[in-house]
Formats: sequence, structure tokens, C-alpha cells
Amino acid sequence: MKYLGKKIWITGAASGIGKALALAYAGKQATLILSDRDLPGLRETEKLCAGTGGEVVLAPFDLAVPEEIAAATAKVLAHHPKIDILISNGGISQRSLALETPIELDRRIMEVNFFGAVELTKALLPALIANGGGHIAVTSSMTGKFGFPLRTAYCASKHAIQGYFEALRAELYSHKVGVTIISPGRVYTNISVHALDKDGKQHGVMDPGQANGISAEKSARIIIRAIQRKKKEVFVGGFELIMIYIRKFLTPVFHILARKINPT
Repeated sequence: MKYLGKKIWITGAASGIGKALALAYAGKQATLILSDRDLPGLRETEKLCAGTGGEVVLAPFDLAVPEEIAAATAKVLAHHPKIDILISNGGISQRSLALETPIELDRRIMEVNFFGAVELTKALLPALIANGGGHIAVTSSMTGKFGFPLRTAYCASKHAIQGYFEALRAELYSHKVGVTIISPGRVYTNISVHALDKDGKQHGVMDPGQANGISAEKSARIIIRAIQRKKKEVFVGGFELIMIYIRKFLTPVFHILARKINPT
């Protein structure tokens, strides 16, 4: 696929998978709109992309603040009225037991992971439809397929992503807007480091499973290929993805494993 002149908007672009996607698409000469609440991180991604020749536009905002999403969308569309691909990748994880987690923290995780993605999609959809179509990719998780300890609100937010965007895909078929749901397993990023603990503070620890995950660069290649092929869903990771199939086909075994496997 030729990406020269294509406009691709990526959220969560300051680090991890989002950053890797930005660098990969920049190397393909795409025009990038990069978003994150971490402005220094965004600028670092911009700097790394600059040498590849593709145009880079920064549109920082916080997914938890609807007004910022609306303002960023209006600003982006004023300069780039035709967006070809939206990759809604921004989000936050969790490392806390449900019993210890205040409801305010559950709401915060849902606000960022689910409502933030939905609000940005709703803000951009009229332009996608008016321009004759496009593609939306949204990052869920393998835990969007099942529940797993220490991630109750996170799992809930990813289950919500799955349901919403599957329904949206059916609604948008006649408008030629495709939807790809991205379900990563263990990818070597700082997602566990930045995950929220029961006090709403950073977990601050690189989980061993995360440290042994596939690279963000490899995950970006898998995701780009899936979007290019307009796949409805893509699983990204290593051997841990077998849990998805155990949950589906060997449900009693899954429930035993979920109780016993080290959730980190």
C-alpha cells in the first residue's frame, strides 16, 4: 500500500506501540497526526520521525477530558479535513485488586480507555463519512476477551471497546469505513510501569511478563499489515495469546489458570 499523502492519526503516540506505529508509518512517507497527553514524549516521537521525510503534526490532548478531544479534533480537521486512518491507541492499565480500588479509579480508567476512544471516534466520524470512507483501528487487549486478576476496570474498559466497535463496524459498512480491533497480549512497553495502583499512583514496576513480550516494533508491523488488509481483528503477542483460545474452547481450564497464573 502506498502511504505517501495518506493522513494517519495516532493516539498514545508518545511511547510504546503508538510511538512504534508513528515511526513505522513515517518511514512509509505518511502524513502523521500524533496525539498524547505527554507533550515531551510526543516531541521526542516527532523528532525521531522527522528524519524519515513524512510530515508530522502534533495534537496533544488528554483522553479523560472531552473538551480537549473536541478542540483537538476541530484543529486537526481545519488543517487536514481528510483523515484516512485513525488509530485510537491511547490508554492506561491497572494493577490493583477490586476490593481495594475506589470507584473513582474504576471510572477514571473507563473514561480514558473507553469513553476517550468513543468520543474521538464520534468527533471524527462525520468527516470520514463525508470524505467517502476511511479506516478506524482501536486498541483493545487480550483481556478484552476474558477477565484477569488485578485488572478489573481495565478488563471492563477493553470488553466495552470490543462490543462498541464491533457494533460500530456493522453500522459503518455502507459508509465504507472499516474497523480493526487490535488485541495485544504482552508487548515490551512501559504500560505496566504507568499502570495505576489502588491509590491512583503509577505501579512503577516493569512486569516480568511485559519485559519478555514481543517488541513494540514487531507489534507495529503486525498492526500495520492488519490495517492494510482491512482485517476485522488482530491479535498481537506471543505464546500468551493461547489463553484466548483456552478461554473459548476449554473454559473450565481457563478459570483454573486465571486463578493460579501470576497476573504480572
